[in-house]
Amino acid sequence: MSRRFWSNIWAVAYREALVRRHDRAFIGVVVMQPIMMLVIFGVALSNKPANVPWGVIDRSGGEVARRFVADVQATGYFLPPVHLAGYDEGRRLLRRGKMLAVLVVPDEFERDVERGRPRVQLLLDGSDPLSAARVGAYVAQTAAAFRPRDRGGERRAAPPSVDVRQRFWFNPTLRDRTFFLAALAGMLLTNLCLSVTSTSLVGEREAGTYEQMLSLPTTSLEIVLGKLVPYVAVSYALLLFATLASGLVFGIWPQGSWLALIAVTFPYVLASLAIGVFVSAVARTSAQAVFISVFFVMPSFVLSGVMYPYQLMPHGVRELGGVFPLRWYQIASRRIIERGGGFGDIVVPALALAVIFALILLALRWRMRPRLA
Repeated sequence: MSRRFWSNIWAVAYREALVRRHDRAFIGVVVMQPIMMLVIFGVALSNKPANVPWGVIDRSGGEVARRFVADVQATGYFLPPVHLAGYDEGRRLLRRGKMLAVLVVPDEFERDVERGRPRVQLLLDGSDPLSAARVGAYVAQTAAAFRPRDRGGERRAAPPSVDVRQRFWFNPTLRDRTFFLAALAGMLLTNLCLSVTSTSLVGEREAGTYEQMLSLPTTSLEIVLGKLVPYVAVSYALLLFATLASGLVFGIWPQGSWLALIAVTFPYVLASLAIGVFVSAVARTSAQAVFISVFFVMPSFVLSGVMYPYQLMPHGVRELGGVFPLRWYQIASRRIIERGGGFGDIVVPALALAVIFALILLALRWRMRPRLA
């Protein structure tokens, strides 16, 4: 090939490098994305359960039962236990995702220890099969090594290991597909909402129609909402497809209220679409908007809890995931689809999504105000 051919290539490459050199958003994303992923996968996430929320129904009330609970707590995997009044309270907290396990100590636990046949019941949230199996294994290991003390305070040599009867609620067969398909609609809607709106405003600027749009007798809020409305119907069509496909192909139907699922989807779709419009308002080019949206999608999937239970994340990272709409939507959808929840179970997630949507609208109004002057 001629020298001119290579010279032209290097000239174009040099020009492109100069353009990117002054693109602060591009440089920021390139630098921050690997740092963020390094922290998330190196520090925040682990398949080893930690900070497990759990409860205890202690019907025995004896010293031996308290020692057994203390031994489970001493493993370091569990938060301090919440003492519950009965099964109804335990099931309610399990259904709402407030805890992952409930240990039930029977009335005759101490007498059974003396006879060498102690047993307890462990109720587990089976909606996340991996976490449920591991939590159950840790409790079983503790039970196998449990040695009550005699009256002199010494550990007994005889090993009346505690028989742990495990019962999995909401997903008795521990099917992994139930855990993932319950959040399928949320993941699909995140991709859809960001992809269709992240280039909306920046596309208007590139096409030369942005100033024409601003000349209309409309406010910034009206422009933003007008950009969102057409995609709401598309989002509900996608929700219907994901729900019917999961049910018809894999037999996973919502166990709770369909109306509640439809209702909580509305603020989630609005919040996700608004994020896409905000990305479009910040970006200078369509390519930059796509790049930023991809930068947002991956942390959303990882920190929201759709692939890894957020209850087991360390403090700080767990709270950070709360800024993503997908966190609250997957909580609501799993309560409805897996746990049979209704409107009462989605109040908090729906309010959180409404607040996120309102905050994004305020940010958009601030961002677009100089351009609308």
